[in-house]
Amino acid sequence: MNEAGPPQAVRAPDRRHGRRWLILAVIATAQLMVVLDATIVNIALPSAQADLGFSNENRQWVVTAYSLAFGSLLLIGGRVADLIGRKTTLVIGLAGFAAASALAGAAANLEVLVAGRALQGVFGALLAPTALALLTTTFTDAKERATAFGVFGAVAGAGGGVGLLLGGVLTEHLDWRWCLYVNLVFAAVALAGAVVLLPRHRREKGVKIDLPSTVTVTGGLFALVYGFANAEHDGWNSVGTWGFLATGVLLITVFVRLQTRVAHPLLPLRVLLDRNRGAASIGMFISAAGMFGVNLFLTYYLQQTLGYSPVRTGLAFLPLIGAVMVASTVSTGVLTPRFGPKPIVPVGMALAAVGLVRLTGLDAASTYTAHVLPPLLVFGLGLGMVMAPCMSAATAGIDPADAGVGSASVNTMQQIGGSIGTALLSSLAAGAATSFLDGRQPTPDLIARSALESYSTAYWWSAGFFAAGVVLCGVLFRRGAPVDDPDAAPVVHM
Repeated sequence: MNEAGPPQAVRAPDRRHGRRWLILAVIATAQLMVVLDATIVNIALPSAQADLGFSNENRQWVVTAYSLAFGSLLLIGGRVADLIGRKTTLVIGLAGFAAASALAGAAANLEVLVAGRALQGVFGALLAPTALALLTTTFTDAKERATAFGVFGAVAGAGGGVGLLLGGVLTEHLDWRWCLYVNLVFAAVALAGAVVLLPRHRREKGVKIDLPSTVTVTGGLFALVYGFANAEHDGWNSVGTWGFLATGVLLITVFVRLQTRVAHPLLPLRVLLDRNRGAASIGMFISAAGMFGVNLFLTYYLQQTLGYSPVRTGLAFLPLIGAVMVASTVSTGVLTPRFGPKPIVPVGMALAAVGLVRLTGLDAASTYTAHVLPPLLVFGLGLGMVMAPCMSAATAGIDPADAGVGSASVNTMQQIGGSIGTALLSSLAAGAATSFLDGRQPTPDLIARSALESYSTAYWWSAGFFAAGVVLCGVLFRRGAPVDDPDAAPVVHM
């Protein structure tokens, strides 16, 4: 905190006490905008494609451009927040995200739409780690911190479902462009709150950006995300797939070596080598990869097999959102402070896996109430027990100089996990459908059955991701409840 006389030192805590829950609302709004944009455009894609006239081959880039920019720039976004101040970074991120959304919404062709989506990802990479870093430094009391992370985790976990619902409503009743224009409303609210409520954050002393590390990690993450995204279109044997994947692995390896040698590492390895933070990052990666088995393929099932409209599809995900919010709040506010993350996260992983296994039995005769809703609720409860405790554990006790980059690391794991999960599951699902039709006459009935086979394959693999998470998180997380250290997560600098 900046040096000041005794009267100011006495008043500062009162000002923080009156504003911290409003600050949480600002942070949650910014996070919701970033998370829902990963899914809100999905339902609008058919309308956008018909309006702008782009091919099926190119439509994947409307989704991929966002995750490509977001995932590859998250780490540098977190370090920028540490370098220039978190309030300044949040304001720049919100304004830039709004401008990018306006550009994409007004697009007259595919190229402008993809460019706007990529710019959304760039500014999202500033917003996401900054929001989590602000949450970490704003709430220091153990009980209040648990509640705040419960809210934040619920927003992060349910944002994809909210995007599906909102995208359906806007597409069906307004226009697909409003799936992008709606961000102007979110950004305006969050921006006004950030300017008024957030105190000025003094940059951390000694924080510098290492250029070689920045180039290698950005290039490595870009190559990994691009390689997995390209697999769905060109296949796993394509040079454009394995070449980028190999390049990504090489650059990430070089980046890790650099972090042990440079004076000012972009991602201090101490951030990830802590067992709880490392386990939390793995948990976020696995849960993000696995959850696409529901968000993506259940959307297809509801619309193409059961004949749901975009709005009805979005409404079908509401119970999932509710389950995630309840589980996030209870796990971080009641269970984790008492037992620690070690038993909570693996149990959540197991519940999510059970829900996904139940979804593998869906067919054309299944009904929502009897066959979709029960496993959807189980999956949502499990997801909430994973994401919120992992977010809290990933930033608990972190040094203030590393708060931004520590937050970015867990966001990076989530985004890269989601991108890899989308590409991998899409490829496996497409392969299952092709194998089912191999040597058969593709009648409408067989094509419909092949789609069900592809969905089932995706659910099985998603369940496998979560089953692996049960073992990894069960082994890595430390036993016992977290110890409250008032000096570990300092308050916002005034």
